Amino acid sequence: MDAAAADLEARQLQILRRVADLELAAQQHRLGALSISAAPSGGEVETGATEARLSSILTERGVLDFTFRRVPADYYDRPLEERRDLLRADSVDQLCKSIVMVNTQAAADVVDCSNPKNSKYYVVVVQYMARLNADSIKNFIYALNEKQIPKKRFNMRLAPEEESLKLTGFVHNAVTCIGMETDIPVIIDEAITKLDKDFFWLGGGEVDLKLGVRTSQFLNAFKPFVVKCS
Repeated sequence: MDAAAADLEARQLQILRRVADLELAAQQHRLGALSISAAPSGGEVETGATEARLSSILTERGVLDFTFRRVPADYYDRPLEERRDLLRADSVDQLCKSIVMVNTQAAADVVDCSNPKNSKYYVVVVQYMARLNADSIKNFIYALNEKQIPKKRFNMRLAPEEESLKLTGFVHNAVTCIGMETDIPVIIDEAITKLDKDFFWLGGGEVDLKLGVRTSQFLNAFKPFVVKCS
C-alpha cells in the first residue's frame, strides 16, 4: 500500500469513527440521557454540548484528527486493558490524564497563571501507567526561569479538587487541558510524544466522555511544555 492509499484509508477510518460517535450520541439523546457540562453556568445540558464546544476549539486551532468516545459509568472501575478496548486505542500507553498542580512555595506575588514560566498552577498531561515525578517538573520550571528564582520557591503538588474545578471548570475524572475556564500553562510528559502511534487519549470534559487526539497536531496547536516528568 502506497502512502496516498494509506492516508486515504486512515481518513476513511476516522470518518467511520465519527459517524459511530454521532450515532451513539443521538441514541443517548433519544433516551433523554443528560450529563454534567463543563460550561461556566455549571448547569445540566443535553449530551453533546461539551463535545461541540471542545470540537470547535480544536478545529479553530487547526487540530483535525480527533474523536470523542462515550464510556460506561463504571469506566474507572475497570482495568486499563478494558479501558483501552472501550476507546479502541492501540495501547494502554495512549491512555492519559490531565492533572492540575499547584506551586505551594510560590512567592506571594505569584497568585495566578499570567506568567507561563512562573505560574501558580500547571496542568500536567501524563500516562495513567506512568508515575509522575514532581521534582522533574520543579527542576524544569527552575531552569525555565534561568535559575534566577531560588529553587526553594518551587514545590509542585496536586491541587485540591475544589481548586481544580474552579480553575478548569471540569469535575474529577473529567478534567482536560482543552477549553479550561482558566488559561493554565500545559505540560505534557515527553513519553507521550514518543509513543509509536501519533495519538493519545485524555479526559473530554465530562466523566463519561473521552477525547482522542493526534499528538503532533495537539503539540502544534497548543504549544505545551514538553517535559520528561515520569
